[in-house]
Amino acid sequence: MSLTESSAVDIAKAASSASRHLATRSEAERNQALTALHDALLANKAAILEANARDLRTAEQSVAGGSLSHSVLKRLDLSRPGKYDDMLHGILSVRSLKDPIGNVTLKTLLDDGLTLEKVACPIGVLLIIFEARPEVIANIAALSIKSGNAAILKGGKESTESFIAIANVISEAIASTRVPQASVQLVKTRAAVSDLLAQDSYIDLVIPRGSNELVRFVKENTKIPVLGHADGLCSAYLHSDADPEIAVKVVVDSKTDYPAACNSLETLIVHQEVLESVLPPVAKALIAKGVSLRCDLSSKTALAEVLNASEAETLQDAHDSDFDTEFLDLTLAVKTTTDLEAAVAHVNAHSSKHTDVIITESAVVANFFMKGVDSAGVFWNASTRFADGMRYGFGTEVGISTNKIHSRGPVGLDGLTIYKYLIRGNGHQAGDYFDGEGGRKYKHENLQQTL
Repeated sequence: MSLTESSAVDIAKAASSASRHLATRSEAERNQALTALHDALLANKAAILEANARDLRTAEQSVAGGSLSHSVLKRLDLSRPGKYDDMLHGILSVRSLKDPIGNVTLKTLLDDGLTLEKVACPIGVLLIIFEARPEVIANIAALSIKSGNAAILKGGKESTESFIAIANVISEAIASTRVPQASVQLVKTRAAVSDLLAQDSYIDLVIPRGSNELVRFVKENTKIPVLGHADGLCSAYLHSDADPEIAVKVVVDSKTDYPAACNSLETLIVHQEVLESVLPPVAKALIAKGVSLRCDLSSKTALAEVLNASEAETLQDAHDSDFDTEFLDLTLAVKTTTDLEAAVAHVNAHSSKHTDVIITESAVVANFFMKGVDSAGVFWNASTRFADGMRYGFGTEVGISTNKIHSRGPVGLDGLTIYKYLIRGNGHQAGDYFDGEGGRKYKHENLQQTL
């Protein structure tokens, strides 16, 4: 990794050249770089956390002044229990995964001595623009190196000290390996972003990670394909047969495990038949965790009759805009519905297509919901917080995509590869294949079973 203030075109050119070299490196060489990266970050943990503490002090002042949100502050903190260790574990997890490069997914005998293969290969050059989350540098460096892609990273100003400290450590680590240093570049200047977004000749994919304002800015200002999501509007639906114990576990974890995450719960949809049975224990458990409920009339009326006075005081009236809001805090919108189809319709109308959940005892009902909801992740009786690359077994993730092409959901190694078609022949000519006398015939024999 190199810290750079070069021009955007020079950065992009260097990354493009590095990506071609990196794609030819062996798996052992790429894994060696990940080992070096992990060991260097472990050895320099104290210095990196010290730099992160400086960022946190500045960020706390910004929060007090109203120019920075509490959710960004939480994402910035590398000293949160387990966060640094998770970052290190993610690197090793990526290292242990199967090499994604060269995986043959199709093999066809076109004719004697003429074979066709569809082979996984790196995308090329990735531009990742992100806010807060200093661990993103290590995550993306690991995923990029393992998948054979070069990466250009631009972080937010709120975490500059952390980024510089991590970047310097990784730069020294990579310099001792066979991976080109320009494979991972960290851009310091904010002004470079617009120029980088114009480098569609050299950059193959942009991945924005941050606020919906950032994602929309990127999408509106580049010709380069963009992979990402603007919002994490996740919903949970309590069906008429929802088990109260399961409902409490899933909803509370989805909302309170880490409210500032994009996979935290923002809307609770409740079938009218369980307003007086399942909703009350769920609401009590949420309120005990400090969650503020913004309820529609039906749900508020039902809860007001069973909650004690102090609990009932926390209830608020929901507005239409609340069902389109990513709170990223201990606030949850509650919506009453009449049936399963209405619940699916509400999710599809208001969800950001990130992750949505149904809580039901019926496999038939669950399958209808899972087929009908148009989101990257649709879960049955499980927390939205499982929508995560590490929890999916991807090692770590470069981000979460709500796109409908190429990659969807948490994007790990496979999401950072594309494919190419390889033909191996022996002087074969396309003109030799035609109907009629003297023409050759294609065999088109599937050789996949021999792979």
